[in-house]
Amino acid sequence: MMNSFLINTTQMDKIVAGVDEAGRGPLCGPVVAAAVILNPQIPIEGLNDSKKLTEKKREHLAEIIKRSSLAYSIGEASVEEIDQLNILQASLLAMRRAVEKLSVQPDKVLVDGNHCPPLQIASAEAIIKGDSKVDAIAAASILAKVTRDHGMLLMDKQWPQYGIAKHKGYPTKLHLQALKTHGPAPIHRRSFRPVQILL
Repeated sequence: MMNSFLINTTQMDKIVAGVDEAGRGPLCGPVVAAAVILNPQIPIEGLNDSKKLTEKKREHLAEIIKRSSLAYSIGEASVEEIDQLNILQASLLAMRRAVEKLSVQPDKVLVDGNHCPPLQIASAEAIIKGDSKVDAIAAASILAKVTRDHGMLLMDKQWPQYGIAKHKGYPTKLHLQALKTHGPAPIHRRSFRPVQILL
């Protein structure tokens, strides 16, 4: 368990879901969100902000989260939705979709960051650096990251010229050079400046 003000599914008999997203910064691919309701009877050791974990550790924990949680789900917003709405609104849309797909309805939703998605089914609270403070949010950050990374590996097979397997779509030197050489692909976010200037 994290050294935090841990809010979990046993607090005041309320069912609490943690929500986080992955993929706000990359130049390509969807933004992916996860919602997780942990099982208080099955604590998971090692949960943390996904960015602070190795890929191997994330993969290991993702399997435990899926196996042990009371419920989890994934929501996405597409490249087209990102370009149409902007990345913040698309991220909130992905989060809302993840929460609405949960097989167990939460009473409370805790969201990483300082914005909450509009929800009909539960009240929501944004927690800055929540993925380092609340186990359920950390679990969601891990699932979102692992799910998105798997999707990016599939994109790499379809568009190998961009080196997506190495950078997962982030604006690295390798990715930017590939963009200049090959131009944007359908998976690239047209509203992001490094892509926009090449169109």
